[in-house]
Amino acid sequence: MQPVIKPSSELRKNYNNVAEICRTNKVPVFLTLNGEGDMVLMDIETYGRREQNLATAERLIAAETARLMGTQGYSIDEFQRNMRQAINQGTSKNG
Repeated sequence: MQPVIKPSSELRKNYNNVAEICRTNKVPVFLTLNGEGDMVLMDIETYGRREQNLATAERLIAAETARLMGTQGYSIDEFQRNMRQAINQGTSKNG
């Protein structure tokens, strides 16, 4: 998909149109000032999704960095066993 680029004056003149582009297309709108990139505008849903994706990427990078530095991981079987134990311990404390 091609980026949506608008002059900043478009935002002043026709905010509703620019906002509708953001909401409908779910993409950021790049605003220019005197022909140069100046701002990026996006709807709140797109922003939230982007923030979630960045947080996930940060966690994956941290896990991969730890793995490369030799931090011991768990197999799927070990993970499942540990989760069952944690769930069972939580259930027995609440019972």
